[in-house]
Amino acid sequence: MIMAKRLDLGDMTVEVILKNIKNIHLSVHPPLGQVRISAPRRIDLDALRVFAISKLDWIRRQQRRLREQARETPRDDLDRESHFVWGQRCLLAIEESKATGVELQHQRLVLRVRPGADAARRKAIMAAWYREQLRQAVPPLIARWEPLLGVRVKEFSIRRMKTRWGSCTPKTGRIRINAELTKKPPECLEYLIVHEMVHLLESSHNARFVALMDQFLPDWRQRRDLLNQLPVRRVH
Repeated sequence: MIMAKRLDLGDMTVEVILKNIKNIHLSVHPPLGQVRISAPRRIDLDALRVFAISKLDWIRRQQRRLREQARETPRDDLDRESHFVWGQRCLLAIEESKATGVELQHQRLVLRVRPGADAARRKAIMAAWYREQLRQAVPPLIARWEPLLGVRVKEFSIRRMKTRWGSCTPKTGRIRINAELTKKPPECLEYLIVHEMVHLLESSHNARFVALMDQFLPDWRQRRDLLNQLPVRRVH
């Protein structure tokens, strides 16, 4: 049996779902940053109120990110256009140069192109740079999680995906990662890597898979929700 309650925390309303689960799960949902707590039925509302108050800073950060990301529009790679790198908004600065490439300078992205470079060329340079950031970020995460999970990733690839953030082929030990993940917060990339690596232990999204995710990455639901709130596609 599922019971729905509500907590009012000043200007914030928290939806509470009480059901037959073991742990408390906190999430922030689009489009307006609605806050939801799923909790075991044995926990009373006063305890959940204290829990929610202890997480207010995290909740407001997620709501702020959601508001900022939700305004993201298709990029034309123009001077002073905003772009996201690992969840942070950066301004694009275009410079003409004989050597082409992209450089991240604090919250500024410098795109160097040859004189007369058209929009297609600018977009290609930016896409290559984003992919390279992901190529550098993924191997350390795999190396960290392989001994923890007791699995081995034989190969990873970066692809443009329309319907998911990543995928895995357990038989071959290969995982695929959406190229757009470079634009998302780092905790989202780690969640995705762990998610796909856990599929090397359990191929389906059954109770064992959920139990493994709970064991190895207890906050995976919050990370998943954050990733799926952002304006690209949903994983699985």
